[in-house]
Amino acid sequence: MQMFPIFPVLVPRESSADRTAGGFRIPHGTVLLVNMWAIQKDPKIWVERSKFNPERFEGFDGLRDWLKLKPFGSGRSGSPGEGLALHMVGLALGSLIQCFDWERVSKEMVVMNEVGSLCPRLNH
Repeated sequence: MQMFPIFPVLVPRESSADRTAGGFRIPHGTVLLVNMWAIQKDPKIWVERSKFNPERFEGFDGLRDWLKLKPFGSGRSGSPGEGLALHMVGLALGSLIQCFDWERVSKEMVVMNEVGSLCPRLNH
């Protein structure tokens, strides 16, 4: 979910009042898009973001670290199925590990690079 978010851009929202965010003035009625793809690839948040490293989520606290991993959105616009989806991922992964004998096909590492990136400057 961190490397390949479900939706690269979250559902558009409309500013309900004049606001200032990050030094930018956002007038009332402005349509806002959250670029989840860029957030999930931000080098300020993710160390070695292209590397497969599931250990980075050990001790992950959804309340404290909510800005780091939000492929389901947040707040009122968040997905009501987030809890179910996260539980199902664990259940499916556990079932796969338990039901099959796993072995490497070759000693070659799997390349996890994206093809046709939307933002090439983040793809290094």
